[in-house]
Amino acid sequence: MKHLPIFIALLVLTPLFSQTEKEKVEATVSKSDIEGHIYFLADDLLKGREAGTPENKIAASYLANTLRSYGVKPNPTTNSYYQTVPMQEVTPPRRFTLSIDGTEYKNKVVLETSKMDFTGKAVYLGYGLEDDYKGKNLREKIVLVQAGGPNAKDARAAFGLREKKAELAKKAGAIGVIEFIKAAPQMWGYIDHNFNSKRLEIAEKVEQASKADSFAYVWIQDENGNYANDLSSKNEMPIKMMMEGENRVKVTSQNVVGLVEGSDPKLKNEYIIYSAHYDHVGIGQPDESGDTIYNGARDNAVGVTTVLSMAENMAKYPTKRSALFILFTAEEKGLIGSKYYVENPIVPLDQMVYCFNSDNGGYNDTSVATIVGLTRTTAQQNIENATSTFGLKAMEDPAPEQGLFNRSDNVHFAKKGIPSPTFSLGFTNFADATKYYHRPNDEADTLDYDYLLKFFKAYVLSSRNIANDPSTPFWVEGDAYEEAGKKLYNKQ
Repeated sequence: MKHLPIFIALLVLTPLFSQTEKEKVEATVSKSDIEGHIYFLADDLLKGREAGTPENKIAASYLANTLRSYGVKPNPTTNSYYQTVPMQEVTPPRRFTLSIDGTEYKNKVVLETSKMDFTGKAVYLGYGLEDDYKGKNLREKIVLVQAGGPNAKDARAAFGLREKKAELAKKAGAIGVIEFIKAAPQMWGYIDHNFNSKRLEIAEKVEQASKADSFAYVWIQDENGNYANDLSSKNEMPIKMMMEGENRVKVTSQNVVGLVEGSDPKLKNEYIIYSAHYDHVGIGQPDESGDTIYNGARDNAVGVTTVLSMAENMAKYPTKRSALFILFTAEEKGLIGSKYYVENPIVPLDQMVYCFNSDNGGYNDTSVATIVGLTRTTAQQNIENATSTFGLKAMEDPAPEQGLFNRSDNVHFAKKGIPSPTFSLGFTNFADATKYYHRPNDEADTLDYDYLLKFFKAYVLSSRNIANDPSTPFWVEGDAYEEAGKKLYNKQ
């Protein structure tokens, strides 16, 4: 009888150790927690969580303290849950006039500023990609281009190609690029708000730019493509552009970072990144009701909550691989927080074997979870098994023409070679799913929380499957980022 207490203790503990992975997920992921996180982050109190604002800092503090409450360890390099991201607030030129072939253009924004008063020649170059430059003399001229590329011509695609187009123009000796954007009024309003208002840039980037040769990059609204069509037949034409310089002020924001050590003596040296951006676009143009606060429930309070759900779960039930939870600032300002992180990692990049990002614009199908990049890594089966466990179907990006894989924070990890899909709310039609995207009506009370409960459980189980799999995830053969991965992990 003296061994009876031990026997009873073993009986009590046995269920804990015999829990299935599904049961571990269900033990920590609850609808009430989901609602609590999203309703707070999307509250008017936070004024849209724009990076660099006091309200953005409130959101960061909430996230840090939530991680602390779970028992997640802080950033070991700072002994806090923050990674400071040094930025500069850039005020666009107060005066900017532009005339091409005698036509004045009013609806325009400046992406790169160069103080200039230029009278000279402009050359139309189609999309402004490599082949368009062949045989052209562009020294001390301005390049005119259409937005995006042959397969994606909208503003989002244009932004993704901006750096490449600027690099090509600079290499050719041009002093600027003017890009014509097919943007409807709603989208142009968002562009105008972001670029004709104060914006943020990584401080080091701005300092480097100030040392470089002057160069201007301008977008012009061309809703129906008429401007570009008219200019395409003229080859060279006269242009006048007067642009004042920018004003810059230092601003600080922060990524929120936490760690949980893995349970396996060997695999704990490999880290899975669970990431999302917590900022949104702040205050902007009013909608039909007069609301000016862009609350960002879908984008990206939902994504943040996926990461918090995984953090709570793993703190209680560690996986074999270690976890790195990163909530990025300033994604809406040009993926700034994630870019800064990969250049200043707190764990060596070659120990980060997978990045499971979560970013959202909206949804139109509550039977699926859309994983942008699902078929691009060897973790596909782990994700599909998990989503089906909770009654959802995992599907690949249905709108590849949008270039979504390269438009979220995951892309900076992919460029380094780290497999990095994005777990998103279910959509089968991109346009239909984005009616709340970057609008004041993206409120917490417009979400389907029964669907979200399944969505978050699917994310957490997917993550656990990947983190416990004896095989390290990697890119599928032939992927665009496979070579970068081979280089990073010395698989050559």
